Amino acid sequence: MRDRRTCALFSREYRLSLAVPWKLATFAVAGGLVIFIAPYSGDRTWDYFDGTFMSVLTFATAPWSVGTLYRASRGRAPLRHAYAASCVWMFSASWGYDLYMLYRDGVYPPTWLPNIFLSSVLYCSAGLLWSLDWRHGRGATFSFLEDGWPASVESGGFRRLWWAALPFIVIGAALVLPFLREW
Repeated sequence: MRDRRTCALFSREYRLSLAVPWKLATFAVAGGLVIFIAPYSGDRTWDYFDGTFMSVLTFATAPWSVGTLYRASRGRAPLRHAYAASCVWMFSASWGYDLYMLYRDGVYPPTWLPNIFLSSVLYCSAGLLWSLDWRHGRGATFSFLEDGWPASVESGGFRRLWWAALPFIVIGAALVLPFLREW
């Protein structure tokens, strides 16, 4: 919070980079699926509430976390931002769920370890998906690779990016749809 003025997560440019129609539409579909599947998943720890907050936190933070960790690994972001990105990642993908289960059920969830891995793969995939951008002369790329990040200069919409987005969508679907057992 001390670095909120220099941290991309809190910037107007970051919020605008998420407010792209195709990103909002894919979030609505993915988030809706995660929320809808909850009572049919066969997993008693998965409910509408945790499905909702984990989906919203993922959309709001995953592109920043993935981008910040990448940039920090290249010396282009401060290590304190990488630490914050790691904590936000873990809270969004695991700790928030664990705390909610502890509050709701009075016990720490026995699924905490597999949840870290499954949710982290989903979180990373979502972060990469919603970091996709189109650059004239370069084509599809990740916005965090650019000097002006998190500002987005995407043009052409999803039409130009669908093939680059497809692997991340398939990963998400492959990890979530098998839970749809009791429909």
